Amino acid sequence: MDIILLERIEKLGQMGEVVKVKPGFARNFLLPQKKALRATKDNLAFFEKQRVQLEAINLKRRDEAQAVATKMEGLKVLMVRQAGEGGQLYGSVSGRDVADAIIAAGFTVERRQVNLDVPIKTLGSYPVRVSLHPEVPVTVVVTVARSQEEAERAAAAAKSAVAEPEDEAVEAEEPVDEIVEE
Repeated sequence: MDIILLERIEKLGQMGEVVKVKPGFARNFLLPQKKALRATKDNLAFFEKQRVQLEAINLKRRDEAQAVATKMEGLKVLMVRQAGEGGQLYGSVSGRDVADAIIAAGFTVERRQVNLDVPIKTLGSYPVRVSLHPEVPVTVVVTVARSQEEAERAAAAAKSAVAEPEDEAVEAEEPVDEIVEE
């Protein structure tokens, strides 16, 4: 199925391009989300009339997203979850959980803007890509810990490990005499 893209879509094309996609992708995602139009003569003519306005709207949204991205740069979010001794979570952290945590931090994002390919299932820190606009991605660090105190200890340990120079000489262990059996 041939469609006209109304906005830039990653791995598909730029705004205004006529691309061929599978019918299900067009019917179930692109057309209902108003991200594309069917490539008919009437729609091509309509798009060419509206092109300047659509580009202006896209530019305005991109500038707004860029302003939010500069504020959001370096954002670290803490997720407190229960976990077993090995660090395996008793559940997982999904894109919805990350979006809720970012909203709690004072930013407005939607769940579909959080690009989390695989749910987080272990303790630790993970970079998560958030697409504020198709052309403006930002990376948020999500830390999953059992408690607030554990997250602070892990952050302090990471800072001290980075702050200490690795030039320090490591004391060599004294050789152990071999045990001779008589």
